[in-house]
Amino acid sequence: MDLDFTKLDGLIAAVIQDNASGRVLMVGFMNEEAYRKTVETGYATFFSRSRNKLWLKGETSGHRLVVKSISTDCDRDALLIRVDALGPGVCHDGYESCFYRTLGEDGDWSVTDERAYDPASVYGSTLHGGKA
Repeated sequence: MDLDFTKLDGLIAAVIQDNASGRVLMVGFMNEEAYRKTVETGYATFFSRSRNKLWLKGETSGHRLVVKSISTDCDRDALLIRVDALGPGVCHDGYESCFYRTLGEDGDWSVTDERAYDPASVYGSTLHGGKA
C-alpha cells in the first residue's frame, strides 16, 4: 500500500506519540525520502519546511525517537508513529511534549507542564528556526 504524498505538496503529517504513555509528543512532516529513512533506520526523520531539508530528530540534541510502530489513516495521507523517546524531552523549548500549553477558560494560553531540560544547555543561546 502506498502513502498519498500528493495533497500537501509532497508531504504527509506525522503525529508522534509516546509508546508507553500514549501522550502526543509532536507533529512533523515527512516527504517520501524522510518516510523511507524512518523505516530503514528505525529513527524518526522529518522534512523541515523552514530549512527545506531532511532532519533526523535528535541530530542536535541527541533526543532521538526510536520507532516502535507506524500506522496510517484511512486516506493514507497522515501517519501515527509510536516511539520511545531517547532523552528527557522532544520539544526544542525544553518540554517532554511540544504540546505543553493549554487554552484556559479566559481564552489565554498557559504553560501547564514542567520543563524537562534546559534548552540553552542543549542548543546554545540561539535556535535555528525553532526546530531541533
